[in-house]
Amino acid sequence: MTVLKNSLISKNVTVNGRRTSIRLERASWLALDDICRFENLTLHVLCSMIEQQRQGSSRTSAVRAFIVSYFRKAAIDAGAFSESNKQPLLSQIKIHSG
Repeated sequence: MTVLKNSLISKNVTVNGRRTSIRLERASWLALDDICRFENLTLHVLCSMIEQQRQGSSRTSAVRAFIVSYFRKAAIDAGAFSESNKQPLLSQIKIHSG
């Protein structure tokens, strides 16, 4: 079972050559680490790429939206939402606050 905690973790990143910090949940940082590893990018480069696409939202919101979009596309491409491969996941995820 996957356990998600809601507490925020702040990390320093360099976005387009400027140092800043981003506060995200542990699950979001783990997701970014997975994406960086798979795409062979540093966190700084990935955050700079996300920043270039950001339109009016906060940087943190843009990063969260990117994570959801990335994994949603991966799931769709893998056929995870097809009727022939329907395997519900909610029972495997537990969210802890604090």
